[in-house]
Order: sequence, then C-alpha cells, then structure tokens
Amino acid sequence: MLSYLQRLGKSLMLPIAMLPVAALLVRLGADDLFDIPFVHEAGNGILNNLAIIFAIGIAIGFSRDGSGAAALSGAVGFLVLKGGYEAIDPDLDLGVFAGIIAGITAGHLYNKFHDIQLPQFLAFFGGKRFVPIVTSTLMVIASGIIGVIWGPIQDGINALGNWFINAGTIGVGSYGFFNRLLIPIGLHHVFNFLIWFDFGSFTDAAGQVWNGEINRFLKGDPNAGYFLAGFFPIMMFGLPGACLAMYLTAKKHRKAAVGGFLGSIAFTAFLTGVTEPIEFSFMFLSPLLYVVHAILTGLSMMTAYLLDIRHGFGFSAGAIDYILNFGIAQKPLLLALQGLVFAFIYFVVFYFLIKKLDLKTPGREDEDEEYKETNEQAGLEKSGANDYDNKAYHYLVALGGPENIESLDYCATRLRLEMKRMDEIDEKKIKQLGANGVMKMGRKNLQVIIGTTVEFLATAMRKRMEQNNMEAPNQPREIPEAHQESSMNNLSSKDIVMPVKGKILSITDVPDQVFSEKMMGDGFAVSPVEGEFVSPVEGVILNIFPSKHAVGIRSTQGQEILVHVGLDTVNLQGKGFEIRVKEGQKVKPGDLLLSVDLDYIKKYASSTISPIVFTNLSGEEKVTVKQSGIVNAGSENIIEIK
Repeated sequence: MLSYLQRLGKSLMLPIAMLPVAALLVRLGADDLFDIPFVHEAGNGILNNLAIIFAIGIAIGFSRDGSGAAALSGAVGFLVLKGGYEAIDPDLDLGVFAGIIAGITAGHLYNKFHDIQLPQFLAFFGGKRFVPIVTSTLMVIASGIIGVIWGPIQDGINALGNWFINAGTIGVGSYGFFNRLLIPIGLHHVFNFLIWFDFGSFTDAAGQVWNGEINRFLKGDPNAGYFLAGFFPIMMFGLPGACLAMYLTAKKHRKAAVGGFLGSIAFTAFLTGVTEPIEFSFMFLSPLLYVVHAILTGLSMMTAYLLDIRHGFGFSAGAIDYILNFGIAQKPLLLALQGLVFAFIYFVVFYFLIKKLDLKTPGREDEDEEYKETNEQAGLEKSGANDYDNKAYHYLVALGGPENIESLDYCATRLRLEMKRMDEIDEKKIKQLGANGVMKMGRKNLQVIIGTTVEFLATAMRKRMEQNNMEAPNQPREIPEAHQESSMNNLSSKDIVMPVKGKILSITDVPDQVFSEKMMGDGFAVSPVEGEFVSPVEGVILNIFPSKHAVGIRSTQGQEILVHVGLDTVNLQGKGFEIRVKEGQKVKPGDLLLSVDLDYIKKYASSTISPIVFTNLSGEEKVTVKQSGIVNAGSENIIEIK
C-alpha cells in the first residue's frame, strides 16, 4: 500500500509542475503589476482546468510507458465521470479529486489493455484505441455510484477542511509538522493536494468560485495564505542554515567533498524552495534531526499565523515565488525577518545536536575502514572476490534471507530492494561484504551501493531466490575469465580522454549523493552538449547495463571505469540510448560507446550530468580535474590521478 501511495505522490508531480506557469501568468497579468488581462486569463486557463490536467498527468504517471493513449483515456474518463455525477446531483463537486480518480483508473486500464486483440471485425478498436473506450465505460459506472454516495463524503471532507482552516494556530502548525514528516514516505504530495487545491472556497468579484489555498491566495482571498506563509522561512533560510551547520561539523578531510554539495542544495532551496535534496541528505542518517526539522516547520507556520502574515506560492516557497507574489502578500518583510531568525535557530540547533549527540550527517558518516574485515572473516576468501554465487549467498543472509525480500532490482551501481522487515538487515555485515553504502529509503525500500558489478551480483541473488537455494557454498568456484582481477599500473593523463563534448565538472558537483560523496569511487563528471559518448581509455568492455545508460570498461592498466550517462536514467529502460559496442570488445580512446538522445534525457530524467567513475582506485589515489569549461570529446590531459 505504501509503495502504491508513493507512486501516486510521484505521479502528482507532473500536473503540479504546471502550477508555476499558471501562477506566473496570473500574477504578471494582474492589474497591480502589468495589467494585461489576456495574460491573466491565460493563467486562469490552467487554474480553471486543474482537474482534467491532473487526470492526464496521473494517467501518464501510472502507465508503464507514459503513453499519450493513457493521457487521452485520463481526459475522457474525467469528462465522463464529471458529466455523470453532476447529472445525478448538480451540487456535487469532487474538484481535482475527480481527475485523480480518472487518472489512476486510466493508467491501470492502459497497462492491462493497451495490447489487447479483438475479433477481426472489431480489430480497429483494439490495442491502445480500446483503452479510452473501456475507461469511459468504467467511469459511467463510477459516476453512478459517486452520484449516490458522495454527498455525505463531501460533507465530511468539507468539515475536515473547515477544522484545519478554523483551528487557527493548531491547525496551521499541525499541517506544517505533518507536511514535513510525510516526506520520507512520499505522502506529503497527497496531503498537500487537499490543502492546496480542495479545502476552503472563495468567490471572486466575477462570481467565480475558487477552491484550495493556492488558488484562493492568487485570487485575492483575504483569508488565504496562512497555510503557505510559514514555509518561506524554512525553505529560504532555515534549511540553508542547517546546511551550514552540517558543513562546519563535517570531518576535516570530508569538508571539501561535502562543501560544494551542501552549498549547491542550500542555494537551490533558497531560490526555488526545492528542499528534498537537503532533507534526504540527513533524514535517514539522523532521524532525530528530521523530527526536529518537522517540529521547527510547524513552529514556523504557527509563528507566521500569530504574526498575521499571509504569503503564497505557485510552486514552492523559494525566493522566486516570494518576490513574484510580494505585492499581494501581507507583511512580507516581516516574513523575511522571521526567516533570518529561523536560519539562526536551525544553525544553532543542528550544530548543537550534531556535536553533542555525535549524529551522522553528510561528511560525518562512519568510515568504511571501521567495518572492513578480512575476506576470510566475511566468508569469501576461499572462493575468490568475483564468485558471485558465493557473494549472493552472504548478501542474502545479511539482508535477512530471501523471505525478507519482496522485490529485487538494480541500476548501474546499486541494488534496489523492497524489504518486508527492515530491522532484520545486518547493515554492518553488508558493508563488510564490500558494499560502498546502504541507504534506507523509508520503511521498506533499501538501496545497497555495490558498483559496476551489481548486475552479476543481482543475477546470482535472483537465481538463488528463484531456486529457494540457501545452501552455503563450500567449494571454490572458477572465476570467469572476463572478470578476473588484473594487476594495476599507473594511468597517466595522456591515457585518459574526454568521453563526450561538454562542461567538465568535479565529481563532488554531481547532484546525487552516491556519486558526489564518492561512494562508488573517485572520478569526474560531464554536463554533455552532444550525445556521442566515446571510450575514455584503452581497454575492454566489461559490462553493458540492460537499461543501456551505463557502460563499464577495464583499462589495459587494470582500472575499472564506469561511464554513467545522466542521473536516474535507469528508469528510462533504454529509451533514448543506442549502444555501439559489445561486452568483451576491445576499445581505444575515442572509440564510440553509445549514442544518446540528449533532448529525451533532459525531458524524462532528473539530469544529463554524467559521472565518470574509477571504481577500483586505491584509497590513496585521488582524481583532480585539470581543465574547466566546455571540452571536446577525445581531448587529453583533462584529469590527473595521483
């Protein structure tokens, strides 16, 4: 159930992304700014149709391939549903919730029926054309049920909304607290939806009725903005203050690595109000700090309410929205002053708790050396480091056995698991087995950072799980020739070339904790401007990931290099990538590895920034970037390894 709700929360983000555009148009066209009526009404065109936008966006999010047929089905489903229940009871108003119902239904029906084959005389209506038909049929039935039962439910929802709105300080503070507390499990989007788009109503001078805190604030409701104002001090000032505290308390030798990371995400939070990168950097390392953060958010909401401050946003509580809506806010300068106070509070509280309780935050994690054992102690020495069946056995034991794993998947560098009981995981043992890191993503989701050999380990683990085989291996196994360790020689600056034309970056600038904190190893990164990726070294193709977004290479000197194109690109399932090499193929510097549709990656992945990681350097070897700016593919002397 939790994973399903997380999926819903993720799907909500696509239609929510439309809000900044609507807010910008509504504000720029308003009579107190540029007084351009058609621009103002263009923004209203989005706000007036949020329900169908949500239906389309959620249908895309739930469909397996983001198909336009799913989007069309979501829109059709909403129109049928709304027309049906309004015909039964004209007073019913499900608002955006009707779009959510239609979107979820359409997404699931698309996945089930998108390839259905009908009898020949109906063949035209088969496949994807069938999905809007079956969606509208089901929505007719749903509209009849909703038309009969929704009246009392609507009354209950209105009563709950009125309690939040009329509960004053307690209601506002409770919302702020739970808004942050639900982020780790991804349910805050569902909670926000009720406050932002449903609770409360306001009738403007033209007789138009607006629901939800965001719409009411933008339309001039004098009672709206209290449920939004308190977020500005947290996102613009408080969490950046926490970043400063985490930087100053980091271990001395880790400050350089985490400084750029914390600085960039702090600036992002201040400018845009996007705070998840900060929150995820410490919520699982130190849950106590996250609870404190949720409490402080509630206190900020209560403080703004008591000071009678009203402000609002169309996307999030960052500087952009703060400035954009400054003219229609109430006491915005006092809100900025409150923000400075909360920056100080966050800094002092976080600094004190981190130092006093020795809490783990970025730059203060336990060093891997503290967990290392000999291979013999870990049960791997006899069979060799690359005996993946043996490793699979020990990883399964450390994870609580196959019966504790609900699902197992992997990307280019990490195992992605859904666990039944997280408390049965032996995190220390997992690190002893060679994992570079363990990330607990909520109560059930777990990521184990393995490296470029993750595919072989995951395959071996799946094989044992499918065969229900937990017999301990006791015989040495032959190490596959393709994966035998080789002795390593020095890799000079002339031996390494730029893998793609683009802006060269330090590995610490990668907006992904696994890479920026060098869990996978040291290296560099590229923000590509072209889509042709070439081999950075002479060597052999070690592995090509099924999702085509990453290639592993072993250089002739023995170094293993991961060329990882973009971030979160494993979710694209190979779309936008075309592999040009085969596993076991010998390559030279400049040989084409893969072609990438950068426009597609920019649209559907979180970033095109591509880490190039040396996964088996010794602890003393460090990578230093020697060039800056845009560098052509094939250029030498781009980095130095010492």
